[in-house]
Amino acid sequence: TMRYGFFSAAIGVMVLVSPAAAHHSHGLYQDAFTDVQGVVKEVHLLVPHSFVYIEVKPAKGGAPEVWALEATSRQGLERAGLTKDSLKVGDTVKARCHSLKDGSNGCLLGFLKINNGPAKDWDGGDLPAPADF
Repeated sequence: TMRYGFFSAAIGVMVLVSPAAAHHSHGLYQDAFTDVQGVVKEVHLLVPHSFVYIEVKPAKGGAPEVWALEATSRQGLERAGLTKDSLKVGDTVKARCHSLKDGSNGCLLGFLKINNGPAKDWDGGDLPAPADF
C-alpha cells in the first residue's frame, strides 16, 4: 500500500541520516595550526574518534597540563599504518593540531611525531607532513 511505502522510505532515510548526525563536528577547533609537545599519559584508539592524552609543560612555567588530542578513528589510523603498539604511555610526542576555540587544553590532531620519529597524519588524510614540522 501507499502508506507502507511511505513508512518504509521514512525509516530508510532515518537509518541513513542517523550515523551522519552522530559524527562529531570540527567546528570547536581553530582553523590555524598550533604545535604542542609532551609526554603520553593515555591512548584510546576508538570509533568514531581516537584520543591521546599528553602532559604538557606550559611555556610560561607552572604546573603541567593534560591536553586531549583528538584523532581519526581506530580504522583510519590502522589504514595509515598506526596500531595500538605505535604509541605508548611515556612516549614523548610533538603534535601539530587545531586548538580548541574556547582555549581549553585540547586540539584536533593533524600530525604527530613519536619520540622524534617521522611525522604521521593522525587526521586520517594520509597527507605528507609540512616541511617545518
